[in-house]
Amino acid sequence: MNRTIFTAGVFFGSLAVVLGAFGAHGLEQLIDGAQIQTFETGVRYQMYHAFLLLVLGNTQRIPERQKKLVYYLIVIGILFFSFSIYFLATNELTAFNFKSIGFITPLGGLLLIAGWLVMGYRAHQHFN
Repeated sequence: MNRTIFTAGVFFGSLAVVLGAFGAHGLEQLIDGAQIQTFETGVRYQMYHAFLLLVLGNTQRIPERQKKLVYYLIVIGILFFSFSIYFLATNELTAFNFKSIGFITPLGGLLLIAGWLVMGYRAHQHFN
């Protein structure tokens, strides 16, 4: 599982760099500054959580079963939170109105928070 978690961290981190560059250079002529900032928020949170996955994949303080739970919470949270932000920020460029699925953004945020809390709780148990 550690290899899977670490690989996911590498994947999401690399993708965050690509999307960040795309947002800064590819979207500047297509969407306004506020939407670019929104897009960058998704990139920033994706990168934060990619780092978290790298740490999670390398820690021995959390049992494997709990790592798996944290991994799923974080990955689904990234997909719901960051990717919905990408779609919402670029909504004008598509025929589909992504505002209709905007409710998944806060759900993704809750999953990210839950991932942090479960990880912190489980790690704290093993400090004693």
